Amino acid sequence: MQLGFVSAILADQSLEQVLAFAADEGFSCVELMCWPPGRADRRYAGVTHLDVTNFTDEAAASVQDLLRIHRVNISALGYYPNPLDPDPAHRALVCDHLINVIRAAAKLGVGVVNTFIGRDPAGTVNANFDLVKQVWPRVLDEAREAGVRLGIEHCPMLFSENEWPGGKNVAISPALWRRLFDTFPDAPLGLNFDPSHLIWQFIDCGRAVREFGSRIVHVHAKDERIDSARLYDVGVLGLGWHVPKLPGLGDVKWGEFFAALTDVGYTGPVCIEVEDRAYEGSLAERQRALRQSRKFLEQFIG
Repeated sequence: MQLGFVSAILADQSLEQVLAFAADEGFSCVELMCWPPGRADRRYAGVTHLDVTNFTDEAAASVQDLLRIHRVNISALGYYPNPLDPDPAHRALVCDHLINVIRAAAKLGVGVVNTFIGRDPAGTVNANFDLVKQVWPRVLDEAREAGVRLGIEHCPMLFSENEWPGGKNVAISPALWRRLFDTFPDAPLGLNFDPSHLIWQFIDCGRAVREFGSRIVHVHAKDERIDSARLYDVGVLGLGWHVPKLPGLGDVKWGEFFAALTDVGYTGPVCIEVEDRAYEGSLAERQRALRQSRKFLEQFIG
């Protein structure tokens, strides 16, 4: 496995600064964020370390030069919008940009693009799968043509009132992963596996890895801590009773997780995703979060 990090936490750094930091700190890869340039509509969104809107062969060659200089690889390109947004016009814009990300990955020789399936929060699961069948074929065709696999992350995106009641991502659990893969049996679809999202759904992480090991194309390393007092107050249907933490500071059983990854023969990237508010006070604190996470995870990756 290769240890890296998700570039979103270094939003105020240039691509070259991100790669230089990765090299200096001993990371072998980085997942680069590829949002359209502009204002973010939520935390950790809107980060553009690679602008793919007009990504030419010359731009790709320039990026590859930086990678050679710093001896760091790109684990994946990342773009995490809601392709099933209730507004059809917004859905089209999102899918157009996702296709641009796929094309940029192909130019760079990057084999994975990470994203969400999306969801209309007000719709049922069945209604959303009907929407999946309408929206996703053209994106999947583009990925197949480009030789790029899509790593679907399984975060429910249910953290705020405007995401209630269903969240903004339908592919959140084993039953729904099976349904997604059955819907598109020959598509270049896999999982960008993040154990933190299973902790607060009370889903057995090791079992999920063992069942879907052949589908895992990328891994995020993020922890999640359940606030028992808050959970008592609001129940599982409430908000705010679980919080993202650095690896080792939450409730993920990391030994069991990596045991499962090795059991299924996973040898790909493991990228630290920092969303821990306790480390967001400054650039130095965010960089420290990546160092601290690296030190913790090296006992499993080494």
